[in-house]
Amino acid sequence: MHEPINSFLHHLVVERGFSHNTLEAYRNDLYQLMTYVKGKLPSANGASTWGHIGAELLTEYVFSLRGEKSYRDSTTARKVAAIKSFFNFLVQEGHVEKDPSESLSAPTPGRSLPKFLTEEEVNKLLEATKTQNTPEGCRDWAILELLYATGLRVTELVSLNVDDANLTEGYVRPLGKGGKERLTYLHQRAIDALEDYLGKARPKLAGTNGADKALFLNRRGERLTRQWIWAVLKASAKRANINKPIAPHILRHSFATHMLKGGAPLRHVQELLGHASITTTQIYTHLTTEHVRQEYEKSHPRS
Repeated sequence: MHEPINSFLHHLVVERGFSHNTLEAYRNDLYQLMTYVKGKLPSANGASTWGHIGAELLTEYVFSLRGEKSYRDSTTARKVAAIKSFFNFLVQEGHVEKDPSESLSAPTPGRSLPKFLTEEEVNKLLEATKTQNTPEGCRDWAILELLYATGLRVTELVSLNVDDANLTEGYVRPLGKGGKERLTYLHQRAIDALEDYLGKARPKLAGTNGADKALFLNRRGERLTRQWIWAVLKASAKRANINKPIAPHILRHSFATHMLKGGAPLRHVQELLGHASITTTQIYTHLTTEHVRQEYEKSHPRS
């Protein structure tokens, strides 16, 4: 049963350009289904077993996710999407004759609004980071300035190489989802922070490992990880006395919200964020609408 899953995952990378994180989520989802099927069909072990799975067993599995496992609707919906995509692939490849997931339904998760920082909180965060007078502090200031200036995903940021930053022209060139490259522009403060980091801090962090092409390095001269960026954010928020929960994408959400609030066209923000669909970008319009409502209630004499 493993081989069809592995073939499907390879298809997602090669043909559809799925990111590493999405691929791992699908891998976990399908191996979880495989474990469940083996428990229900004792003879299940070969690739042909997928052809013996019916709609009733899949429905029973989805009920177990929501009941016994108590997964959130959003998690269950993702797992169902993985199952439906997988069986569609099996039909196309001729591994199964009929798709048992055709009638499989998933809960419709309510889309929660992204958390973001106010402009005042962002300023406090950046100023608190800027005061750390060490190579790591200089690096962390450049990282946060870059995240807020561009709205980069954290994965995109840690994947940047030195050659991807053009400070003369004022842009960086990240590789987004699906291997799509785009340009994200920099304001002068972000350029200043990056120039300071590249000129003073990065050579010290690189040490004898100066050949590493990564833009952002740890003290061992190695590329930073996503987890490291999250730790940087949390530490900086603590220094700035910001008590909101800090998530890896909070500066991305703040960037988008503040750009729209400042009057940037939705299509422009979509392009800067690297969203394939404008529907994804529209979630931020709800945040700006909420801000207008709050200002109305605060300002109107009859409210």
